[in-house]
Amino acid sequence: MKFLLITLIAEKDASRPAHLRFREVIDNALLAEELGFDGFGVGERHERPFFSSSPPVVLSHIAALTSRIRLFTAVTTLSLLDPVRAFEDYSTLDNLSGGRLELIIGKGNGAAQAQLFHVTADDQWDRNRESYELFRQLWRSNRVTWQGRFRPSLTDAEVWPRPLQQPIRVWHGSATSRESVDLAARYGDPLFSANVTNPIEPYAELIRYYRERWAHYGHDPADALVGAGSAGYYAARTSQEAIETYRPLHEARIALFRKVGVEPVFPTLEDAIERSSILVGSPQQIIDKVHRYHAEFGHEVMHLHADADGLTDKQHRATLELFQSEIAPVLRREIPSRPFPAPATVGGLS
Repeated sequence: MKFLLITLIAEKDASRPAHLRFREVIDNALLAEELGFDGFGVGERHERPFFSSSPPVVLSHIAALTSRIRLFTAVTTLSLLDPVRAFEDYSTLDNLSGGRLELIIGKGNGAAQAQLFHVTADDQWDRNRESYELFRQLWRSNRVTWQGRFRPSLTDAEVWPRPLQQPIRVWHGSATSRESVDLAARYGDPLFSANVTNPIEPYAELIRYYRERWAHYGHDPADALVGAGSAGYYAARTSQEAIETYRPLHEARIALFRKVGVEPVFPTLEDAIERSSILVGSPQQIIDKVHRYHAEFGHEVMHLHADADGLTDKQHRATLELFQSEIAPVLRREIPSRPFPAPATVGGLS
């Protein structure tokens, strides 16, 4: 199994300077590479309280300071973006990083970001599909002729620079929709299940649907590739210590949900540990839980949250070190996964 750290760059304190939050993100990416994580992901949101409106810029800075870790988008909101401009940004990043880019695409969430880009609930899925179809062509062809509904047509168009990876891998991020799952299966692309907000059942159902549609479109079932998220992580030597440390973080999150009028799906930490994808407990408890989810999902890649989220810096580093020393080695051994491409060295960039 492969392991990523992912951040949406949320900031609860609106008065805090943005550069301090970005510094935390960069430090967490460097820590991820130092500890041996396989990837680091940056989400894309265009509304408060997120500072993640420009993932290619953030990931380019991370690329300059790292040499091995894969660089994920989580997700690239193609329903909002011009696919030509998105291609230019991410192809540039792929070259600068030595071919370490992994794209996860999706329609995105949030009413405010849709208003910024004049995307509606009625057309967001059509925009996502159309943008991806053009986006896909741009990665694979030096010249593209194309016509659609939502952007000007292209006639024998060249878009530069060309990417280092040929072709680049694009995952499809899915939380609840069959539309994104079907799009991934149709094109033979991997699926990344959010697996954050709800119990396991709806996510497992979507992944089963992905595998059914994958076969329907004529792909070899053995080639299907699935990743899955987690709703939170904290490991300690004993479950009692883990729960005691994590409880105030969980209760603060529940209080925030209720403050904004959202009734939490898992009102207590015990309920979240039992029914959600949150990973809180001893190393063996977390290993066992990942195995239970893997039995339903068959996933080969999993993400943890990159942010300390209320932990002290010392606690944050210690629990990630514990993951890599006692949890990850067991899961890597017991749940085989296909390798990620190795970084390239091109013109002094790696």
